Amino acid sequence: MDYLNHLLEHFGYLGIIFALIGGIIGLPIPDEVLLTYVGYNVFTGKLAYLPSLLCAYFGASSGITLSFILGIVLGAPFLHKFGPKLHISEAKIDRTKKLFNRFGPFLLVIGFFIPGVRHITAYLAGINNYSYKKFALFAYLGALIWCFTFITLGRLLGGNWVYVGTYFSRYSIYIIALFLIGLFILYTYKRKRKVLKNASYD
Repeated sequence: MDYLNHLLEHFGYLGIIFALIGGIIGLPIPDEVLLTYVGYNVFTGKLAYLPSLLCAYFGASSGITLSFILGIVLGAPFLHKFGPKLHISEAKIDRTKKLFNRFGPFLLVIGFFIPGVRHITAYLAGINNYSYKKFALFAYLGALIWCFTFITLGRLLGGNWVYVGTYFSRYSIYIIALFLIGLFILYTYKRKRKVLKNASYD
């Protein structure tokens, strides 16, 4: 709490940008807690909602882009050599590789919501030579959804903002599972409607 107070009081909106750049790269910064606390400061009137959201989005997008560039330029050896120094363990790298191979670029979107994964997905995208256009489509969308979700939660919850970081870190995997199930149901529903619609024309 003292760290977050110092960050926002002394650096304001710029503090949000630089903290998120560092957090996305892999520095030990509690990103969800930071974003939710920013939302709480919006609730108390110390910060404005739209500038806070824009600065958070710019910081998250810059951090994920820098990680992507490092993946392209320095490759896998950099991740394995310096990952542990950035609190990115070999176990996290291996787990994220498996997820990346399974879900592909979609992980760039949902990876923001999985602690320990968002730090690695952009590196992997760069290492796998994803085009910038493909990377940007998914990564920047994920950054926007992530920043909007936690800043808005902090704004809505007010004094109860502190519970978000605790519960999210504990139940994030279940939240992601529900999110994926919801997307699958929506996709199936739309596909069936399209099939029925085409059948009615026949």
